[in-house]
Amino acid sequence: MNFPHLTRRRFLAAAALLAPAAAYGDARLVELRWVKIKQLRLSDAPTRRLVHFTDLHHKGDTAILEHVVAEINRLKPELVCFTGDIVEEASFLLPALKILARIQAPLYGIPGNHEYWSNVPFGPIRECFASTGGAWLVDEAYEVPGKNLNLVGVAQMDAKHPVPASKPGVLNLLLLHYPAWVKELGDRKYDLILAGHSHGGQVRIPFYGPIALPFGVDEFDLGLFQTRWGPLYVNPGIGYIYDYNFRFNCRPEITVIEL
Repeated sequence: MNFPHLTRRRFLAAAALLAPAAAYGDARLVELRWVKIKQLRLSDAPTRRLVHFTDLHHKGDTAILEHVVAEINRLKPELVCFTGDIVEEASFLLPALKILARIQAPLYGIPGNHEYWSNVPFGPIRECFASTGGAWLVDEAYEVPGKNLNLVGVAQMDAKHPVPASKPGVLNLLLLHYPAWVKELGDRKYDLILAGHSHGGQVRIPFYGPIALPFGVDEFDLGLFQTRWGPLYVNPGIGYIYDYNFRFNCRPEITVIEL
């Protein structure tokens, strides 16, 4: 079989035609389930090791959730923090909690917007998190016994639900769902702030960034930000929102944080 001579023009034309297909295949078939373990060291001599994950948006895909839990257990963290959106529909809540209950470290978490939008009951979530030795925090603070650590969980930031202040003499960790809510903290400061919700945009163009972001994110789209309220880490999440089942240049992430 004779092949046409591959000129530079033909090569560039073929690349231009194949690139969108390759990107689409990566976004739908590869990155969506390719969970990344990110290491984040915030101290020269860390004394705490925790895992942060967020935005599961569980829709019945037990394989990916079981993989996430297995990876968390393999990492053997001191504690685990979750920053909202277990499910989008209430029918998936109990199957998700059954898997999350297998986490072998105290699991602490807060609700995201989808917990409220789907009207899931908080009782089973509290029981699940408590069964691991952790807690489901809804506009409340929780001092972890024997750990010199104060966890503050924010669910609804308004006049009726003021943000608990940090405590002196302990490490203060703030859990938010919406990253942009740091701007409403006033003069409060924390040793670490964890957030989700952004999904990192799910599609990130190299040298440009996300093509779209949800509300409540502002400039805090992905990664570590040094703010006047404390270091803020925004995790891109595990799942995807509604039927937007693709990720590009923005893999699902489990974050290991040492501080």
